Amino acid sequence: MHRRRRTALSVSAALLVAAPFLAACGNEAHPGAAAVVGGGRIEVAALQDQVKDVRQAQQSSPQAAQLVGSTGQLGRAKLYDLIVDRIVQRAADDAGVSVSRKEIQTAKADAVRQAGGEEQLAAMYLQQRGVAPDQIDNAIRRDVLVGKLAAAIGATNTPAGQKKVNEAFIAASKALRIDVNPRYGTWDDEKMQLGDYKAPWITQVTKEAAAPEGV
Repeated sequence: MHRRRRTALSVSAALLVAAPFLAACGNEAHPGAAAVVGGGRIEVAALQDQVKDVRQAQQSSPQAAQLVGSTGQLGRAKLYDLIVDRIVQRAADDAGVSVSRKEIQTAKADAVRQAGGEEQLAAMYLQQRGVAPDQIDNAIRRDVLVGKLAAAIGATNTPAGQKKVNEAFIAASKALRIDVNPRYGTWDDEKMQLGDYKAPWITQVTKEAAAPEGV
């Protein structure tokens, strides 16, 4: 289980590495929406709620000044994260993959044990991924989903495996016809990025795809 959780986290993080982020109000075509993905709107209000949750958690941390200072473009980071959620879900749907609530709970329990407790896990997610405590379940769900997707499409622990996972995400991104406010950049399906912003807390991960157990 330890390897599986670390694997999913690595592959999911790989999707985020070197990826820019977006902070926006709506545009003329979609007023009130920061982005439209697969016909579904990512509302500015929902984005602002995510940012608020993270900022509140950061302010409560002993490292508040450092955390806030390193996430000056948090709105962009959270919107990118919301877009990636939908890309991963579409890729998983295309592969016939789903995640149960029990799988999420099991993965979270394992993560809590590895981190040394719930508080330590929350601090890790906040510092490393800009995820507030009430956003952890969703982040873990995506990690598990990515791991199961990799297994379903036969992505092994090789550069070829990483390429296979990336191709699945690119295909999903194209199918979703991602539309963002042009004031903030244009989504690039091939590069899986928007603009040239890179989140300061995201660490470069291995270029090799880490396959789930049994693959």
